[in-house]
Amino acid sequence: MDEIKWCLKQKNGLELVEPNEELTKAYVKKAEDSLRAVAKLKDNKDWEISSSYYTMYFSLYAILMKIGVKCEIHSCTISFMKRFLNKYFTPEEIELVEKSQKARIDTQYYSDRNISDELYERMINKASLFLARCKNVLNDLTEKEIEDIRSKLK
Repeated sequence: MDEIKWCLKQKNGLELVEPNEELTKAYVKKAEDSLRAVAKLKDNKDWEISSSYYTMYFSLYAILMKIGVKCEIHSCTISFMKRFLNKYFTPEEIELVEKSQKARIDTQYYSDRNISDELYERMINKASLFLARCKNVLNDLTEKEIEDIRSKLK
């Protein structure tokens, strides 16, 4: 089954809501706070990974709030990004968010799963760039594009 259709059927999955500029700003602030945490958590790999992931996730979720899409299932938020925001993000950025989500889960819930140093470094180094990319998307997203995305999601 199509991931988006599945997400639309789930409790707390993808749902159209009114676009909300205040929540958009609040999620950008949460992303910025998470990014600051990464710097403060130096030498604490698990929490650096978690904070880097949340920097990216909250940045992405700010875009969803601008569009008027609510979702509490992270994999569905990422599926939304892949389907509806792929013109704004490179395949590498999308892959980074997917791998970062898995890394965050692995470090948060499992003590026997290791995250490669390469992915760890990529997450730490790219989180700020991803936040900047999302801020650009927020500035560039037009009302017509928002309406197009909302109508496709219906």
